[in-house]
Amino acid sequence: MTFVVIEGNESFENALKRFKRLCEREGILSEIKKRQHYEKPSELKKKKLLEAKKKQRRKLLQERRKYRL
Repeated sequence: MTFVVIEGNESFENALKRFKRLCEREGILSEIKKRQHYEKPSELKKKKLLEAKKKQRRKLLQERRKYRL
């Protein structure tokens, strides 16, 4: 659970900004979006494989670009 303690004469806006930053850093919003709908384990595996392929393809393209120069 993320919480922010308002110090001394700190404004509400500053505390809210700190809270939003903490939530973003901890990945709370992305986790909520991910869990809004149930995904079957087979779908999760497919997504994971596709992401790995994309990552590998990007890495290959970057290496090729290095050698072109």
